[in-house]
Amino acid sequence: MPVALKLSDDLVEDAKPCAAAEHRSVPKQIEYWARVGKAVLENPELPVRLVQDSILSREEVKAGLAKPYEFR
Repeated sequence: MPVALKLSDDLVEDAKPCAAAEHRSVPKQIEYWARVGKAVLENPELPVRLVQDSILSREEVKAGLAKPYEFR
């Protein structure tokens, strides 16, 4: 359910170049940052990059872009 929030101008401006580079809207970029931050705080023993890659992998699965791993 969408909710209107008041965000600082600085946060929105910081999100614009990142959103463009990642092909996301500014709201989706801020939402992504929030998900990464939450996951990092919930898993302090994991490297941030591992958390980011895990979130990206879940997004790829949802988008139908994941391929099954084939054991050799």
